Amino acid sequence: MNQDETEQTIKPRIYIASLADYNAGRLLGRWIDADQTAEEIRAEIAEMLAESREVVAEEWAIHDYEGFAGLALSEFDHIDDVASVAAGVAEHGPVFAALAGHFGGLSYLEEARKYMEEGYRGEWESLADYVQEFTEDCYGDVLKGLPDFIRYHIDFDGIASDMEMGGDIFTIEIGRKIHVFDGSV
Repeated sequence: MNQDETEQTIKPRIYIASLADYNAGRLLGRWIDADQTAEEIRAEIAEMLAESREVVAEEWAIHDYEGFAGLALSEFDHIDDVASVAAGVAEHGPVFAALAGHFGGLSYLEEARKYMEEGYRGEWESLADYVQEFTEDCYGDVLKGLPDFIRYHIDFDGIASDMEMGGDIFTIEIGRKIHVFDGSV
């Protein structure tokens, strides 16, 4: 299995560490499935902290994570946001986390949701493939009326570049696939 396939099959999860134990020179932590409610995640954090040998073990941090399609998490991200992005990944796949990252991270989850629901056009091997399909869907009758020597020389790569540079669409690449979004949502 290559890295692209692995990233798409790993469920979002976070490694939570007890800061009291960390500061005392001990490692105490737990991998937690992030695709559950924030309350369930907090309950698992509380269970982990209860295992501490430290008298006061209340603080924790995210020390590692996986399955977020390149979206960077920080040590002190809010569990509500982590659970929300993991729910988006569970519903839409890794493209949701990559989309949140495209907009700037966990602070932009509503924007990512909006574009996922209203602007997602799908996944293609290349942007030119998307543009060709889009053009054929919208202008199929016109294209059929063109002579072959014109129709077979349409520059779909050039049209794709113009659409992207003009803000009509934007893309997110995951593995070898291009995910296309309407730029005007």
